[in-house]
Amino acid sequence: MGLRLAIDDFGTGYSSLSYLKQFPVGGLKIDRSFIRDIAVNPDDAAITTAIISMAKSLSLKVIAEGVEDEAQMSFVRAYQCDEIQGYYLSKPLAVDKVADKLRGDYPESQRPSTSKQGTIVTEDVVRSVFHYGNRPCAFGVR
Repeated sequence: MGLRLAIDDFGTGYSSLSYLKQFPVGGLKIDRSFIRDIAVNPDDAAITTAIISMAKSLSLKVIAEGVEDEAQMSFVRAYQCDEIQGYYLSKPLAVDKVADKLRGDYPESQRPSTSKQGTIVTEDVVRSVFHYGNRPCAFGVR
């Protein structure tokens, strides 16, 4: 079992570019503040594409945080973002509910809408499931 470090909330706060040289980083998680208006704000789109391009040139994985709708999903797919996290795939799940979600064992009212049919969530694409304290976290897929 290996360990891969990713810089969380990249592009905000303390996520300095110098960390890319100082630490054995394997990925960057693009902060949700850039993803939120990516389809309507040219600055957010430019920043996001620059982060993806930089990460790819450094052979790093790119994770988009806060993907919540089809427009955001289409954008990050078009620019070959490696993984996504967000309500577009699923709201946060307790650890004991993840297997049910992967198998598709959930009530009819919670089944994915037709706009999400192209997204297949199977065990081989699940990247991480964490349960931090009493706060379950969403999982990301590639």
